[in-house]
Amino acid sequence: MITGPGELALVMGVFGGRSRPGLMRLDDALSALGPDGVMEQRVADVPVAQVVGTVDRPYDFDQDFRLRNDRLRLRWQRLAEAMSTGVEPPPVDLVQLGELYFVADGHHRVSVARELGRLVVTARVRRICTVAYGMACLRAVHLPSKQAELEFLRRVPLPDDVRADLWLDTPAEWMRLADAAQSWALDRTLAGRAPGDRGELAAAWWAEEVAPVLDRLRAAGYGLDLRDVQLYATALAVRDRSGSAVWPADLVQRLAAPRRRTLLSRR
Repeated sequence: MITGPGELALVMGVFGGRSRPGLMRLDDALSALGPDGVMEQRVADVPVAQVVGTVDRPYDFDQDFRLRNDRLRLRWQRLAEAMSTGVEPPPVDLVQLGELYFVADGHHRVSVARELGRLVVTARVRRICTVAYGMACLRAVHLPSKQAELEFLRRVPLPDDVRADLWLDTPAEWMRLADAAQSWALDRTLAGRAPGDRGELAAAWWAEEVAPVLDRLRAAGYGLDLRDVQLYATALAVRDRSGSAVWPADLVQRLAAPRRRTLLSRR
């Protein structure tokens, strides 16, 4: 039973998102990120904003955990009334992939917690490691690019500390990056300097090929707002357009030229 305008506004807000996309499915995210074993189970306070998906109920709630299924409205209202008066429900059950959490049990509790403005929800968490890292900003629309990243990492198994900051917008960028890494590895192998396995080769590529380019560009003040892999991919596209496998001496100027033309066109 809704007893006042505040609770009415709460309910109207949560039922206002039927046209919005549904929740990201755990299976879809796991397929894109690549499962790599279950690491731990624990009880923790989880940031509500990072609970973004579901194990098996993608259509009852939208991507912001607003209720879409009218048949669940009464149950939601009763829980909202109880939690708004201080009643604390039991912990929810979540599956963690990187910085993302998916609800196995407790969808209503997460939905109400969001609408009440709570920052955390108490949960029993099962953490699954993945090949590609699940950043907190990842949503269903990004999964095709993450799938391409997964394929890249299977070809070029970068160290874990590098993987945690990988992000490119399109699968095509990942394909270009994989080709460039393997071309570098082939040149190194032909020169008789190949490390013992693919992991060592990938780490060497990042340290000896990618890092110096990044240092050069950042020292010139370029790309400070980009992630490392985004900056390198941008530079790589410029080098490829030049038709050379050698980094041009005027790389910074070539990168800055499109930006200058854009700024001039806006005047």
